Amino acid sequence: MSRIIDGRAHAAALRERLGEEVAELVRTTGVRPGLKVVLLGEHPASIAYVRTKTRMAEEVGMAGDLVALPETTSQADLLALIARLNADPEVHGILVQLPLPPQIDPAAVLEAIDPAKDVDGFHPLNAGRLAALSGGLPEDLLVPCTPQGCLVMLESELGQGGLRGMRALVLGRSNIVGKPMAALLLARDCTVTIAHSRTRDLAAECRRADILVAAVGRPEMVRGDWVKEGAVVIDVGINRVEKPGGGSRLTGDVAFEEASERAAAITPVPGGVGPMTVACLLRNTVIACRGLLARRAGGSA
Repeated sequence: MSRIIDGRAHAAALRERLGEEVAELVRTTGVRPGLKVVLLGEHPASIAYVRTKTRMAEEVGMAGDLVALPETTSQADLLALIARLNADPEVHGILVQLPLPPQIDPAAVLEAIDPAKDVDGFHPLNAGRLAALSGGLPEDLLVPCTPQGCLVMLESELGQGGLRGMRALVLGRSNIVGKPMAALLLARDCTVTIAHSRTRDLAAECRRADILVAAVGRPEMVRGDWVKEGAVVIDVGINRVEKPGGGSRLTGDVAFEEASERAAAITPVPGGVGPMTVACLLRNTVIACRGLLARRAGGSA
């Protein structure tokens, strides 16, 4: 059986370090990092998820706040709110929870957020900086939280230098996970392939990978015999499927029990990538706060 990569433990350790960093920021600058999470609509699962983000921000000493808006909010009103948050010196991180209602263009919303406060890492400027990396990973770069969390767990498992030269396959090509994950692995000197639903002989591509990151959104699509012996498997998927006897369960994009027989290490679902996504959001908020403080200091010099 493979080793289980415990995302909850990794996230708890990261939050502990962030708590120390926040306390030091407050002590030395008098500034408390501030996170605003904007949610449109009243879907119970979304409300619970964003409240987890703001609660954990408070637990590490940040100012975390949920801004709840009606699902009928117009794009103009949402953009006006973002403009106010951009101008607010006490707000260092802005996150607009996706997906958005149909009357709102997500691209327009993401582009309206100050790139320096874009703690989701989705602004075209931040995405471009990540795509343009030729090596190394700048400490001030705001990287999408889920891929960042995956990289933290991979480096914990393999060592930062241990990724160098490894063959990595990213299954999924979204702007949220697949593409930034590939860029991060390239920055760590992996040999990277991006695969997707149109890839020919997808199973064979997966079997070549020393590192397999599954982010395709199909429950248990990756079967055990798709996994190379000794590979490290990061399962980003979280899917709710019906049980034969009624009720439902959460599962990833990887058939966990089958893959565990072949992988050297694997993330579970739940308890793997998910907790790290929230912890990396808090990390980005601290990075954004430091960057804004430096920008203001430079502007006043």
